[in-house]
Amino acid sequence: MNIGPIQFGERPIFLAPMEDVTDIGFRRLCKRFGASMVYTEFVSAEALVRDVKTTVKKLSISDDERPVGIQIYGRDTDAMVEAARIVEQAGPDLIDLNFGCPVKKVAGKGAGAGMLQNIPKLLDITRQVVQAVSLPVTVKTRLGWNHDQLIITTLAEQLQDCGIKALTIHGRTRSQMYTGDADWTLIGEVKRNPRITIPIIGNGDIHSLDEADQAFDRYGVDAVMIGRATFGCPWLFSRQQLSTDEKLDLLLEQLHINVEMIDEPRGILHTRRHLAATPLFKGIPNFRPTRIAMLRATTVAELTDILEGTRSLLRQLNG
Repeated sequence: MNIGPIQFGERPIFLAPMEDVTDIGFRRLCKRFGASMVYTEFVSAEALVRDVKTTVKKLSISDDERPVGIQIYGRDTDAMVEAARIVEQAGPDLIDLNFGCPVKKVAGKGAGAGMLQNIPKLLDITRQVVQAVSLPVTVKTRLGWNHDQLIITTLAEQLQDCGIKALTIHGRTRSQMYTGDADWTLIGEVKRNPRITIPIIGNGDIHSLDEADQAFDRYGVDAVMIGRATFGCPWLFSRQQLSTDEKLDLLLEQLHINVEMIDEPRGILHTRRHLAATPLFKGIPNFRPTRIAMLRATTVAELTDILEGTRSLLRQLNG
Protein backbone atom coordinates (compact mmCIF):
# COMPACT_ATOMS: atom_id res chain seq x y z
CA MET A 1 0.00 0.00 0.00
CA ASN A 2 1.29 3.46 -0.93
CA ILE A 3 0.33 6.99 0.06
CA GLY A 4 1.85 9.05 -2.71
CA PRO A 5 5.55 8.10 -2.74
CA ILE A 6 5.43 6.57 0.76
CA GLN A 7 5.56 2.80 0.56
CA PHE A 8 4.18 0.53 3.26
CA GLY A 9 4.13 -3.21 3.54
CA GLU A 10 0.95 -5.23 3.60
CA ARG A 11 -1.60 -4.50 6.30
CA PRO A 12 0.07 -1.47 7.87
CA ILE A 13 -1.02 -0.29 11.32
CA PHE A 14 -1.03 3.46 12.00
CA LEU A 15 -0.97 5.43 15.24
CA ALA A 16 -3.84 7.94 15.27
CA PRO A 17 -3.09 11.63 15.85
CA MET A 18 -4.34 12.57 19.34
CA GLU A 19 -4.12 15.79 21.29
CA ASP A 20 -1.90 15.56 24.42
CA VAL A 21 -1.16 11.92 23.54
CA THR A 22 0.95 11.55 20.40
CA ASP A 23 3.90 13.57 21.60
CA ILE A 24 7.32 12.83 20.19
CA GLY A 25 8.36 10.39 22.93
CA PHE A 26 5.27 8.27 22.48
CA ARG A 27 5.51 8.37 18.69
CA ARG A 28 9.11 7.19 18.72
CA LEU A 29 8.28 4.25 20.95
CA CYS A 30 5.25 3.25 18.88
CA LYS A 31 7.38 3.41 15.77
CA ARG A 32 10.03 1.23 17.36
CA PHE A 33 7.46 -1.43 18.18
CA GLY A 34 5.96 -1.62 14.73
CA ALA A 35 3.67 1.33 13.97
CA SER A 36 3.86 1.78 10.20
CA MET A 37 2.95 5.46 10.39
CA VAL A 38 2.70 7.93 13.25
CA TYR A 39 1.16 11.40 13.45
CA THR A 40 1.77 14.42 15.62
CA GLU A 41 -0.87 15.86 17.88
CA PHE A 42 -3.27 17.87 15.77
CA VAL A 43 -2.21 21.47 15.18
CA SER A 44 -4.44 24.54 15.07
CA ALA A 45 -4.00 26.29 11.73
CA GLU A 46 -4.80 29.70 13.18
CA ALA A 47 -2.39 29.26 16.08
CA LEU A 48 0.30 28.16 13.65
CA VAL A 49 -0.23 31.18 11.44
CA ARG A 50 -0.05 33.41 14.54
CA ASP A 51 3.26 31.70 15.44
CA VAL A 52 2.07 30.55 18.87
CA LYS A 53 5.18 28.94 20.36
CA THR A 54 3.47 25.96 22.00
CA THR A 55 1.80 25.14 18.70
CA VAL A 56 4.96 25.56 16.63
CA LYS A 57 6.74 23.13 18.98
CA LYS A 58 4.27 20.43 17.96
CA LEU A 59 5.90 20.45 14.52
CA SER A 60 9.11 18.94 15.92
CA ILE A 61 9.74 15.53 14.40
CA SER A 62 12.71 13.18 14.30
CA ASP A 63 14.03 10.93 11.55
CA ASP A 64 13.61 7.79 13.66
CA GLU A 65 9.81 8.15 13.61
CA ARG A 66 9.41 8.38 9.84
CA PRO A 67 7.15 8.15 8.02
CA VAL A 68 5.38 10.77 10.10
CA GLY A 69 2.40 12.98 9.31
CA ILE A 70 1.46 16.36 10.75
CA GLN A 71 -2.26 16.96 11.13
CA ILE A 72 -3.84 20.42 11.01
CA TYR A 73 -7.36 21.65 11.72
CA GLY A 74 -9.25 24.88 11.22
CA ARG A 75 -12.29 26.44 9.61
CA ASP A 76 -10.71 29.27 7.61
CA THR A 77 -9.47 28.40 4.14
CA ASP A 78 -6.66 30.95 4.01
CA ALA A 79 -5.39 29.93 7.45
CA MET A 80 -5.47 26.24 6.53
CA VAL A 81 -3.54 26.91 3.31
CA GLU A 82 -0.94 29.05 5.07
CA ALA A 83 -0.63 26.52 7.90
CA ALA A 84 -0.08 23.73 5.37
CA ARG A 85 2.76 25.72 3.80
CA ILE A 86 4.32 26.23 7.25
CA VAL A 87 3.94 22.54 8.05
CA GLU A 88 5.59 21.58 4.77
CA GLN A 89 8.72 23.44 5.87
CA ALA A 90 8.88 21.27 9.01
CA GLY A 91 9.55 18.28 6.76
CA PRO A 92 6.87 15.67 7.50
CA ASP A 93 6.13 12.90 5.03
CA LEU A 94 2.51 14.01 4.59
CA ILE A 95 -0.04 16.57 5.76
CA ASP A 96 -3.34 15.33 7.19
CA LEU A 97 -6.48 17.47 7.40
CA ASN A 98 -8.60 16.90 10.49
CA PHE A 99 -12.29 16.91 9.64
CA GLY A 100 -13.16 14.46 12.39
CA CYS A 101 -12.39 15.86 15.86
CA PRO A 102 -15.74 15.87 17.72
CA VAL A 103 -14.89 17.88 20.84
CA LYS A 104 -16.93 21.01 21.44
CA LYS A 105 -14.02 23.46 21.45
CA VAL A 106 -13.12 22.31 17.92
CA ALA A 107 -16.28 21.01 16.22
CA GLY A 108 -18.48 23.56 17.98
CA LYS A 109 -16.53 26.31 16.27
CA GLY A 110 -16.91 24.79 12.84
CA ALA A 111 -13.52 23.05 12.63
CA GLY A 112 -12.74 19.32 12.87
CA ALA A 113 -15.98 17.34 12.59
CA GLY A 114 -17.81 20.66 12.49
CA MET A 115 -16.80 20.81 8.83
CA LEU A 116 -19.23 17.96 8.17
CA GLN A 117 -21.97 20.60 8.39
CA ASN A 118 -20.36 22.67 5.66
CA ILE A 119 -19.28 20.28 2.92
CA PRO A 120 -18.64 22.96 0.26
CA LYS A 121 -16.19 24.68 2.65
CA LEU A 122 -14.61 21.35 3.60
CA LEU A 123 -13.99 20.53 -0.05
CA ASP A 124 -12.71 24.03 -0.83
CA ILE A 125 -10.18 23.81 1.99
CA THR A 126 -9.08 20.37 0.85
CA ARG A 127 -8.72 21.40 -2.77
CA GLN A 128 -6.75 24.55 -1.98
CA VAL A 129 -4.41 22.82 0.47
CA VAL A 130 -3.67 20.09 -2.09
CA GLN A 131 -2.79 22.78 -4.64
CA ALA A 132 -0.66 24.76 -2.19
CA VAL A 133 1.83 22.06 -1.15
CA SER A 134 3.90 19.38 -2.83
CA LEU A 135 3.57 16.83 -0.01
CA PRO A 136 0.82 14.20 -0.10
CA VAL A 137 -2.34 15.50 1.55
CA THR A 138 -4.68 13.10 3.36
CA VAL A 139 -7.93 13.53 5.28
CA LYS A 140 -9.32 12.03 8.49
CA THR A 141 -13.06 12.32 9.06
CA ARG A 142 -16.18 10.56 10.35
CA LEU A 143 -19.26 8.90 8.89
CA GLY A 144 -21.21 12.14 9.10
CA TRP A 145 -22.56 14.67 11.58
CA ASN A 146 -25.24 12.31 12.91
CA HIS A 147 -27.11 9.17 11.87
CA ASP A 148 -29.48 11.21 9.73
CA GLN A 149 -26.49 12.52 7.75
CA LEU A 150 -24.33 9.48 6.95
CA ILE A 151 -22.56 11.11 4.02
CA ILE A 152 -19.21 9.35 3.95
CA THR A 153 -19.80 7.28 0.80
CA THR A 154 -20.44 10.40 -1.26
CA LEU A 155 -17.89 12.52 0.62
CA ALA A 156 -15.12 9.97 -0.03
CA GLU A 157 -15.53 10.38 -3.79
CA GLN A 158 -15.63 14.18 -3.49
CA LEU A 159 -12.45 14.22 -1.40
CA GLN A 160 -10.68 11.92 -3.83
CA ASP A 161 -11.64 14.33 -6.62
CA CYS A 162 -9.96 17.12 -4.62
CA GLY A 163 -6.64 15.28 -4.95
CA ILE A 164 -6.08 13.70 -1.56
CA LYS A 165 -3.83 10.64 -1.46
CA ALA A 166 -5.60 8.66 1.29
CA LEU A 167 -8.69 8.84 3.49
CA THR A 168 -9.02 7.75 7.12
CA ILE A 169 -12.57 7.09 8.29
CA HIS A 170 -13.52 6.85 11.95
CA GLY A 171 -16.59 4.64 12.22
CA ARG A 172 -18.70 7.03 14.28
CA THR A 173 -20.67 10.20 13.68
CA ARG A 174 -19.79 13.46 15.36
CA SER A 175 -22.89 13.20 17.55
CA GLN A 176 -21.63 9.89 18.93
CA MET A 177 -18.37 11.47 20.08
CA TYR A 178 -16.54 8.37 21.39
CA THR A 179 -19.63 6.55 22.71
CA GLY A 180 -21.32 3.46 21.36
CA ASP A 181 -19.65 1.05 18.96
CA ALA A 182 -17.77 2.08 15.86
CA ASP A 183 -19.63 1.03 12.72
CA TRP A 184 -17.24 -0.28 10.09
CA THR A 185 -19.90 -1.25 7.54
CA LEU A 186 -19.80 2.11 5.77
CA ILE A 187 -16.00 2.06 5.86
CA GLY A 188 -16.14 -1.26 4.02
CA GLU A 189 -18.69 0.17 1.59
CA VAL A 190 -16.36 3.05 0.74
CA LYS A 191 -13.50 0.62 0.18
CA ARG A 192 -15.62 -1.57 -2.11
CA ASN A 193 -16.67 1.39 -4.26
CA PRO A 194 -14.98 0.73 -7.63
CA ARG A 195 -14.55 4.46 -8.18
CA ILE A 196 -12.38 4.80 -5.08
CA THR A 197 -8.70 4.36 -5.97
CA ILE A 198 -7.00 6.00 -2.98
CA PRO A 199 -6.15 3.96 0.15
CA ILE A 200 -8.92 3.73 2.75
CA ILE A 201 -7.76 3.58 6.37
CA GLY A 202 -10.22 2.29 8.98
CA ASN A 203 -10.33 3.65 12.52
CA GLY A 204 -12.43 3.02 15.62
CA ASP A 205 -12.61 0.45 18.44
CA ILE A 206 -9.45 -1.45 17.51
CA HIS A 207 -7.82 -2.64 20.74
CA SER A 208 -5.28 -5.19 19.52
CA LEU A 209 -3.45 -6.50 16.50
CA ASP A 210 -5.88 -9.44 16.38
CA GLU A 211 -8.80 -7.02 16.06
CA ALA A 212 -6.87 -5.14 13.37
CA ASP A 213 -6.44 -8.41 11.47
CA GLN A 214 -10.19 -9.01 11.67
CA ALA A 215 -10.87 -5.52 10.28
CA PHE A 216 -8.56 -6.17 7.34
CA ASP A 217 -10.31 -9.48 6.65
CA ARG A 218 -13.88 -8.25 7.00
CA TYR A 219 -13.73 -4.81 5.44
CA GLY A 220 -10.80 -4.95 3.03
CA VAL A 221 -9.28 -1.67 4.22
CA ASP A 222 -5.77 -0.75 3.13
CA ALA A 223 -4.59 0.17 6.63
CA VAL A 224 -5.92 0.25 10.19
CA MET A 225 -5.43 3.17 12.56
CA ILE A 226 -5.42 2.65 16.32
CA GLY A 227 -6.15 5.45 18.77
CA ARG A 228 -7.22 5.28 22.40
CA ALA A 229 -6.12 1.66 22.96
CA THR A 230 -2.50 2.81 22.62
CA PHE A 231 -2.61 5.09 25.69
CA GLY A 232 0.29 4.05 27.91
CA CYS A 233 0.80 1.03 25.68
CA PRO A 234 3.33 1.76 22.89
CA TRP A 235 4.10 -1.96 22.68
CA LEU A 236 0.57 -2.58 21.33
CA PHE A 237 1.99 -2.53 17.79
CA SER A 238 4.29 -5.47 18.49
CA ARG A 239 3.45 -9.16 18.50
CA GLN A 240 6.35 -9.92 20.83
CA GLN A 241 5.70 -10.43 24.53
CA LEU A 242 7.39 -7.98 26.88
CA SER A 243 7.92 -8.41 30.60
CA THR A 244 6.43 -5.93 33.05
CA ASP A 245 9.95 -4.67 33.75
CA GLU A 246 10.48 -3.97 30.06
CA LYS A 247 7.16 -2.18 29.78
CA LEU A 248 7.92 0.01 32.79
CA ASP A 249 11.32 0.82 31.29
CA LEU A 250 9.54 2.04 28.16
CA LEU A 251 7.28 4.36 30.14
CA LEU A 252 10.34 5.76 31.89
CA GLU A 253 12.05 6.21 28.54
CA GLN A 254 9.01 8.06 27.25
CA LEU A 255 9.20 10.39 30.24
CA HIS A 256 12.85 11.23 29.57
CA ILE A 257 12.33 11.75 25.83
CA ASN A 258 9.43 14.11 26.47
CA VAL A 259 11.31 16.12 29.05
CA GLU A 260 14.31 16.39 26.74
CA MET A 261 12.28 17.30 23.64
CA ILE A 262 9.59 19.51 25.25
CA ASP A 263 10.52 20.66 28.76
CA GLU A 264 10.19 19.24 32.26
CA PRO A 265 6.73 20.51 33.29
CA ARG A 266 4.97 19.71 30.02
CA GLY A 267 7.01 16.56 29.39
CA ILE A 268 5.76 15.26 32.74
CA LEU A 269 2.17 16.31 31.97
CA HIS A 270 2.23 14.47 28.66
CA THR A 271 3.67 11.34 30.23
CA ARG A 272 1.21 11.38 33.14
CA ARG A 273 -1.63 11.09 30.60
CA HIS A 274 -0.20 7.72 29.58
CA LEU A 275 0.56 6.63 33.12
CA ALA A 276 -3.07 7.25 34.07
CA ALA A 277 -4.30 5.02 31.25
CA THR A 278 -1.70 2.29 30.93
CA PRO A 279 -2.96 -1.26 31.46
CA LEU A 280 0.36 -2.06 33.10
CA PHE A 281 -0.86 -1.08 36.58
CA LYS A 282 -4.23 -2.83 36.44
CA GLY A 283 -4.64 -5.45 39.11
CA ILE A 284 -2.18 -4.00 41.61
CA PRO A 285 -3.94 -4.10 45.01
CA ASN A 286 -4.49 -0.82 46.86
CA PHE A 287 -2.86 1.11 44.03
CA ARG A 288 -5.00 4.25 44.28
CA PRO A 289 -2.65 6.25 46.59
CA THR A 290 0.29 5.43 44.33
CA ARG A 291 -1.67 6.45 41.24
CA ILE A 292 -2.65 9.77 42.86
CA ALA A 293 0.97 10.46 43.80
CA MET A 294 2.07 9.58 40.28
CA LEU A 295 -0.41 12.02 38.76
CA ARG A 296 0.64 14.79 41.14
CA ALA A 297 4.38 14.45 40.63
CA THR A 298 6.00 17.63 39.29
CA THR A 299 9.64 16.63 38.79
CA VAL A 300 11.36 13.85 36.90
CA ALA A 301 13.11 12.68 40.06
CA GLU A 302 9.84 12.45 41.99
CA LEU A 303 8.00 10.62 39.22
CA THR A 304 10.92 8.27 38.62
CA ASP A 305 11.02 7.32 42.31
CA ILE A 306 7.30 6.53 42.27
CA LEU A 307 7.62 4.42 39.12
CA GLU A 308 10.59 2.51 40.52
CA GLY A 309 8.54 1.79 43.64
CA THR A 310 5.80 0.52 41.35
CA ARG A 311 8.32 -1.84 39.79
CA SER A 312 8.54 -3.70 43.09
CA LEU A 313 4.75 -3.96 43.27
CA LEU A 314 4.64 -5.35 39.74
CA ARG A 315 7.29 -7.94 40.54
CA GLN A 316 5.35 -9.08 43.58
CA LEU A 317 2.13 -9.27 41.56
CA ASN A 318 3.74 -11.29 38.80
CA GLY A 319 5.72 -13.55 41.04
